[in-house]
This record gives sequence, C-alpha cells and structure tokens, in this order.
Amino acid sequence: MNLESLLHDRLAPALEAVAGSPADPAVRVSPHADFQSAAPLALARQLGRPPREVAAEVAGKVDLTGLAAITVSGPGFLNLTVADDLITTSLDALAGDARLGVPPVAEPERIVLDYSSPNVAKEMHVGHLRSTIIGDALARVLEWQGHHVHRVNHLGDWGTPFGMLIEHLAGAEGEYSLGDLTGFYQAARVRFDTDEGFRDRARLRVVALQAGDGPTRALWRKLVAQSERVFLAVYDRLGVTLGPGDFAGESQYQDDLAGVVADLSEKGLLRESDGALCAFPAGFTGRDGGPLPLIVRKGDGGFGYAATDLAALRRRVNDLRATQLLYVVGTPQRIHFQMVFAVAREAGWLPGTVTAEHIGFGSILGTDGRMLRTRTGDTVRLAGLLDEADARASAPEIGLAAIKYADLSSDRRSDYVFDWDRMLASTGNTGPYLQYAYARISSLYRKAGAEPGPIVLTGPEERALGLALLGFEPAVRSAATLREPHRLTAYLHDLAVAFSTFYESCPVLRSEGPVRASRLALADLTGRTLHRGMDLLGLPVVTEI
Repeated sequence: MNLESLLHDRLAPALEAVAGSPADPAVRVSPHADFQSAAPLALARQLGRPPREVAAEVAGKVDLTGLAAITVSGPGFLNLTVADDLITTSLDALAGDARLGVPPVAEPERIVLDYSSPNVAKEMHVGHLRSTIIGDALARVLEWQGHHVHRVNHLGDWGTPFGMLIEHLAGAEGEYSLGDLTGFYQAARVRFDTDEGFRDRARLRVVALQAGDGPTRALWRKLVAQSERVFLAVYDRLGVTLGPGDFAGESQYQDDLAGVVADLSEKGLLRESDGALCAFPAGFTGRDGGPLPLIVRKGDGGFGYAATDLAALRRRVNDLRATQLLYVVGTPQRIHFQMVFAVAREAGWLPGTVTAEHIGFGSILGTDGRMLRTRTGDTVRLAGLLDEADARASAPEIGLAAIKYADLSSDRRSDYVFDWDRMLASTGNTGPYLQYAYARISSLYRKAGAEPGPIVLTGPEERALGLALLGFEPAVRSAATLREPHRLTAYLHDLAVAFSTFYESCPVLRSEGPVRASRLALADLTGRTLHRGMDLLGLPVVTEI
C-alpha cells in the first residue's frame, strides 16, 4: 500500500475546492510528521492569502477518515500522522505479498538498455565500472517491475586500430600474448609506432578486414572471442546479468552504414562541411555560435560514430520493437546522444511512440580529488580493483558490496570519491552495513524457532520501522522512473537504520506472546525487503558475517 499516494488522492479534492482548480498536494515524507504537504504555501501565493489560513481551510475540507490525522504547522504546512490501525493492516497485507507491495506494471514497455560497452583487445578499466553497475541495477529493477528488458553490450570491435591488432595477432608473439589484453594491445602499438613494415601491413589488414578477407576475418573473430571471454569473467566477478548473448559489436552495423548515409541524404538532412557529410539538427550550436555538426561520414570516406549509433538505433526500433531506448554512457557524451536522437527524429526513425534517453553519470575520483589512477599514474584495471577488494575485505562478497554500493548510492550525475576505508566500513551508508543488518536478522531467525504473527505497535520504534517498510514501493518506483538507483540505496539504508533502532529498543527473543510474534514479523519483513532491494541493486546478500 502506497500511503503517500493515498494521502495525495485524499488531499487533492480539498485543495481543488480551495483553489478553484487542480493543485499538486506535494505530499512528502517528513521528519516533523509521518508525511507533510507544502501545497498551501504555493496556493497562498496564488490566491494572495495568508498560508496558515489556506492550510486551515484545506484541513477543514479534507476527509482523512481512517487514514490520518492532520494539523497545521509552521508557516502553513500540513502535517499528516497515519493511523496506527492502517499501518498494522498494511503491514499484515505486506507480509502475505511475495512482491512486498510492488505490483507489476500495468503496461510493460519493451526497453533496450545499452550499458557497459568495453573495447575489444583492451581490458576493462575503472571507467567501465559505473556504466556496468548502474546499467545492471536499472535492468534488474525494470525487469522486476514487469518490463521486457533487452540488454545490449555495444562492443567496440571495429575500426582502423584492428588492422594493427590483427597483424600483431598473425605473428607467433601475438598469439602468445593474447591472454593478457593490455600487454597485447601495448605490444601491437609499439610495433606500429616503430616498425614501418608492420605499419604498412597493418594498413593493408584494415582493407582486408573491411573487404571480408577470410584469414583476416578469422583472426579478427579470434580476437573478439578472447576479449569476450575476459569481459564475461569480469562480469561474473561483478555479479552483473550481462551474458554472451548480449554482446552487440559495432561490426554488426557495418553493412547498414552506407544505407544510413543514403537515406539521410535523400531526406535532405546531410550537407558537406570540410569534406565530411554532417547533419545539423536544430537547436545545437558550437562555441562560435554556429550550427553544431554531427559527423556521419568523414572526409576520408570512413563513417563516424554517429553513423553506427544511428544504424543501431534504427535496428533497435525496427527489429527489436523497442518502445524505450536507454543508453547508460558517461555525461561527456550527452550532446552527442541528444544530437543522434534529434537526427533520428527528423529522419522518422524514432517515432513519437518511442522514447530515447541518455542516462549520464559522473567520474570516479581518487582521495586526492583527481581521476582515480594507480600510484604510477596508469588507468586502474577493473580486475585489479576487484582483486584489491578481495584482499581488503573479510570476504569477497563484502568487498563487492562495498564497491557497488559506493557507486550506486551516489547520484549518478555526480562524481564520487573512491575511498576504501569509508566503503568497507560496517557502519554508515555502505554496502557492508546493509549486509550486516541482513545477517543480524538471519541470526535472529535461527535463534527464534518460532513463526511470526499479526503485527501490533507497542512503541515508537516499531511504528517507525513499520512506516519505513511501507516505503519500499515508492522507492522502487522512483529509482526506475527517474533512472536513479541511489533512490533505492537511500531507502534501504534508512530501513536498516530503522531496524537497528528497533532491535536495540524492542527485545525480540526476550518478549512473549503476541508481542514476540509481532516483532518477529517486523524482523521478517525487514529481512525480506532488504534481500529483495539488495538483489535489485545486484548487491550480494550474506546470512553470516
């Protein structure tokens, strides 16, 4: 049961009666009451009346029978205190609901979710962490809501660098070093920079690759396959749901690119600029104030990233029948994707029935406030980061929860500081804190040897925990709708804190009769909610620590 929605629905007619037109009740959880509405303040400005006078009139008109008590506070807020009977009735219903009060969506969307996207022949590094973790959390939440989620791992597996990589692989030394992707790439780069003969052969390999030469394509497929194996091993350690069937390399769209250019040209959406064919969607300007170009075909005849992204978008709409396209890619790519979406709209490839959204995110910083790097200034390998988590934590599951929670608990748009000491702490807003809370509940149940019963509220700590448990559905919904996993992490942390306060103040095993059964029921609901919420975020759950 969504108490916030119930209060909203009861307040709305009273506000409309006072305002003479619909007004948003703006009901929010509040430290001053169970819920609070600031609507009378805005309404007072609109009506030119004192806010407390407006609040009192609304309070006199609203019917909250059986739902809540209402009082006017401060400059004109409406404080709402939910009836205890409603809390207990709602909690008892929640206890019998396998979905914990979160119903499946009435109209599921077909969502294509693009995330992670590493490059072939390069090891994943810390820069891939946020896209992978945020994208996977959103995939889990949206899928659990009942949407049809099609995961896409858009691999960088095509382009001129592959001539260099394939030619290096063709030699015995390349075959030997393929197990170490970083070493393989660096060795190929050194040969390209220092050996003119190798450089010439590498350029010919690009031509052969694009022409479909059999031996060259076979080497390329070997390179891609080995890279995918390395990526899947990292995904397994991260506990993310991307699998081998989710890879969709840029190479898949190569045969579509000429058609993309031809179609855009035919629609009059391309024009030449410095030898390149560019689209100039309305509303985008450069630093000089002139129209900002989106390069579709480069001056040398090659295709820009925009061509591949447009081809992929068109396939996702036409072939996958997507109704929502989500791209979890760093914030610096925001303008690029906005322009791609705008061009696709103008071309008719992105109809009004389909939405496209860039889900941007900030950077991971070191404790010095700069981009996170190794002590030698190198990019941090993702596998190395996980190795260090295993070494620092008392168990791999705790280290993984620390890493993932630190990322997900930050507003994705903001940068955050990667601090091992803070992340691994068993207290505070951390992944291990949630794990400790769940392990405590598991231990409690092992000792209890009894079943939970109907819930009764005998003190403020039980009441506060009950209200927190009823907030799960709004937290899941806001995390999904706003594409903000931190909404769910914040809720789970607050729930764990409420349970800790309850546990310290309300003896469970030492209580008796209906009170004991009730407190076991509250503990059980808390454990189930923590477990489900952590699973939706991809955080490992442990029963003992």
